[in-house]
Amino acid sequence: MAKDKKKGKVTYTFNGEGKRRNVLGKLLVIAIFVIVIVGRSVGFLTDWMWFRELGFTRVFWTQLATELKLGIVIFLISGLLVRVYLNSLRKGYFSKIESHEIPDMHKLNVLSWVISVIFGVVAAFVSATSTWQSFLMFANSSKFGLKDPIFGLDISFYVFKLDFLSKLNSIAIFVIIGVVIVTLIYYAVLLSVRKPDIFDKKDVFEDLEADDAAKEAQAGDETSADDEVRKGRPDNSIPFGKRDPVDDVTRIIKGFSDKAKEQAKKRRENKREINRSNVDHLFSLASGKAMILGVVFYVMLGIHFVLKQFTLLHAHTGTVYGAGFTDIAITQKVYLLVMILAVVGAITLVRHVHKKEYLKLARVPMLIIGVLFLGTILKVGVQSLIVAPDEINKESKYIKNNIQYTNHAYGLDKVKVDSFAAQNNLTAADIASNKPTISNIRINDYEPVKDYYNQTQSIRQYYDFKDVDVDRYNINGAETQVYLSAREINEAKISDTWINKHLKYTHGYGVALSKVNSVTASGQPDVLVKNIPPESNIPEIKIKRPEIYFGELTNNYIIVNGDEQEFDYPDGNNNKYTKYKGKAGIKLGIVSRLLFSIREGSMQMLVSRNINSDSRIIINRNILERVNKILPYLEYEKDPYMTIVDGKLYWVIDAYTTSSNYPYSEPYSGQIGTTNYIRNSIKVVVDAYNGDVNYYVVDDKDPIAKTYAKIYPTLFKGKDKIPAGLKKHFKYPSTLLNIQAGAYTKYHMNEVKVFYQKEDLWDIANQIYGTKERPMSSSFFIFNLPGEKREEFINMIPFTPKSKQNMTAIMMARNDGDEYGKLVVYKFPKNKTVYGPMQVEAQIDQNSEIAKEFSLWNSSGTTYKRGDMFIIPVNNSIMYVEPVYLEASNQAIPEVKRVIVAYGDKIAYASTLDEALENLFGDGAGNSGSVSSNSSGGSGGASGSSNQKELIGKAKEAYDNAVKAQKNGDWKAYGEYLDELSGYLDQLAG
Repeated sequence: MAKDKKKGKVTYTFNGEGKRRNVLGKLLVIAIFVIVIVGRSVGFLTDWMWFRELGFTRVFWTQLATELKLGIVIFLISGLLVRVYLNSLRKGYFSKIESHEIPDMHKLNVLSWVISVIFGVVAAFVSATSTWQSFLMFANSSKFGLKDPIFGLDISFYVFKLDFLSKLNSIAIFVIIGVVIVTLIYYAVLLSVRKPDIFDKKDVFEDLEADDAAKEAQAGDETSADDEVRKGRPDNSIPFGKRDPVDDVTRIIKGFSDKAKEQAKKRRENKREINRSNVDHLFSLASGKAMILGVVFYVMLGIHFVLKQFTLLHAHTGTVYGAGFTDIAITQKVYLLVMILAVVGAITLVRHVHKKEYLKLARVPMLIIGVLFLGTILKVGVQSLIVAPDEINKESKYIKNNIQYTNHAYGLDKVKVDSFAAQNNLTAADIASNKPTISNIRINDYEPVKDYYNQTQSIRQYYDFKDVDVDRYNINGAETQVYLSAREINEAKISDTWINKHLKYTHGYGVALSKVNSVTASGQPDVLVKNIPPESNIPEIKIKRPEIYFGELTNNYIIVNGDEQEFDYPDGNNNKYTKYKGKAGIKLGIVSRLLFSIREGSMQMLVSRNINSDSRIIINRNILERVNKILPYLEYEKDPYMTIVDGKLYWVIDAYTTSSNYPYSEPYSGQIGTTNYIRNSIKVVVDAYNGDVNYYVVDDKDPIAKTYAKIYPTLFKGKDKIPAGLKKHFKYPSTLLNIQAGAYTKYHMNEVKVFYQKEDLWDIANQIYGTKERPMSSSFFIFNLPGEKREEFINMIPFTPKSKQNMTAIMMARNDGDEYGKLVVYKFPKNKTVYGPMQVEAQIDQNSEIAKEFSLWNSSGTTYKRGDMFIIPVNNSIMYVEPVYLEASNQAIPEVKRVIVAYGDKIAYASTLDEALENLFGDGAGNSGSVSSNSSGGSGGASGSSNQKELIGKAKEAYDNAVKAQKNGDWKAYGEYLDELSGYLDQLAG
């Protein structure tokens, strides 16, 4: 309440409402601040808990510790330097600038410290957050042992150091701009607290004395007038009301006029002078600081162009990737000239400022702009008029650099090149003696197998097989290629309740596994590990821990060991339930439960009675998100694969070390600034049950992998730490081989003239897949390399000459034992034609019997699809195999109906691979171990090589499965098993 007296009245104003609003406003601001802080703190704390659970706390703290170390150093240096700088500004201003005002020095010092601290904090935050990773790479860099051909620097300078130095220079320029802003602000503060005397001191004091005299005279006049009124007027004065007002006005105007004339006369007599000393000192202070900043800017500009010249080695001018003739002859010289001009500019800046020759300051900047402009014109002119007409001679040594360094960047410099005779002399005996090769030929394909698994092995609608991968296992004493896929819960297919998504449906269950070369009587994959719980027909493969808590489809967080039991797997019309017995998860105490409730935005987690003191929350269960969270600086394979080792399930993820700063290397995408160096140096293994993550360095010669191992010593493990069972299942990734093959189509040409004229340019071979032509991708096979005594697991991709269809070479990546990662290229003779995949596809199209059956299928309402074409080296010959799938209009699962085998100019088209081999090479060739897909159609009858005992065993298995499905009420599976049984019985009858 406020009281106000006016005209004898008292009024009251109540301020309670306004005070309440102020309090509420302050509380709202505080609440918002707390929410922001809590939100950020929750993410930080829960991430720390998760890294601690995995045992990677040192990895978690690496970024923060590095940022703090850098930040504190930068804060102290920049803050103190700015404080000293501001102190010098203040001293210079106070010592040289005259003023009659006295500032509050305490407040000015406090303000100086505040500005310095704010500047230091901003500089530290920006610098530390943007450079911590590049600083660690710089500080822990590993040498490549190879120097660039222009500057003679180790490649590590470009991969690890150049980026950090460039960022430092950018930060320095940012700091200069910041100092300019701080200077302007501080001078404004100084001018406000201690205004300079613009006029001479004498004039100032005279003005002050004149003002004082005028005030005294005015006060005296007012006093005499008041006395006159108080004492009364003399008798001869004009009484009130009788005085002429015109005389009063005239007298006042005349008085003002006389006073103005007198003041004008005084100004003419004593002309005021501007304080030239103060103005000169002000300008001197400003120009002095500008000079210092200008010198620093010139230095930074020079350093910028010093660093910029190194980026020429990533340029692309004309035919060269990397610095070419024009880059070295013109652009580098332009950069060198700009460096010199920057030094000259710094020197002349000081000279011109001291001599007050300010107009001359524009000379050097104009020269730099002119040099850059003329350099651009000259570069275009030289490239067009000098280099282009004689490019092969002018660019030859730079092309040689391009070839050498690109090959090294993609690991192609270690490719072993050999010849392959490609003879046409295979016999039935040769086929029979290469049974490990023939018995591992894929007559199934990824997509049909995946569809089949999802139709027959998903068991319940909420299970999914995301994709299918190829691996090899020892089955019955032989290296056998198989398809394998994990059975995961598709979280989108379960009912959308919090309990179901986070407490009940917590894990997938088991896998499906089948041989790549074997099909059932109905043309479907012959599944060897199947059903729930897992049933295995292979003694060597038994799954003891089938639960999949971590996978490709596990995106939700889950809470285990609560009062609510987890769904384990379906058992007929009932369900089995379980509790998690693994070690994954963060224990949910009072604090952690609150933190994770906030993190996940889940009130149910906070109030649910199903959560007890033993409950644990498991987050980041998607394996790709999991590894990216741990170390996001690697490139990860988008298609992880699962493997079975000692009865447990593990995910294997290929991790790539990459760089876009490798000199003279062409980016595989063709776009400047993208990846131009890649290695698969690291394998990441994730336990599907416990979520344990292990990073294994499989290429300890890769400098980038060595550098990461220095930065994160507790994260990476050496090759000697890899369990033998896991190591057997490591594969050379198709992604890497496809990239290397793409680069090799051009960079296999080592002769400069051949490379320049593109005389021997290759392409990745094409094939017909389905009914359309498309490039082939790398494929896995098991066969003997020429000269080797035992079969190997090989990843392979074929080449054809550019715009031609005959095959010119095959690139192979070895996968087994100590030979892992070695690349071999087999070149075919140039004096003979070796059919490429599209030429074989053309022969298939021209075969009247095949064309007739394809046409018949299309007209009968079914659709045929051609699978991948497989190029199989056998001894010194090449054989081609292509499966044909048939898909009825009312059936989603394609069936393997025919197998095409081509050799030389001959083509065999039959119901089975064995039958096709016997038709092509004669009796005894068909011994692949595959099962007949159908007894009808084709160029021959049923395969005589199918073992009767094996068929009886498979028929009994199909019957048993049908009986089991009938008991479980699974009528769909019951019908499928009866179809299988019918097929086997038809074969036995035949």
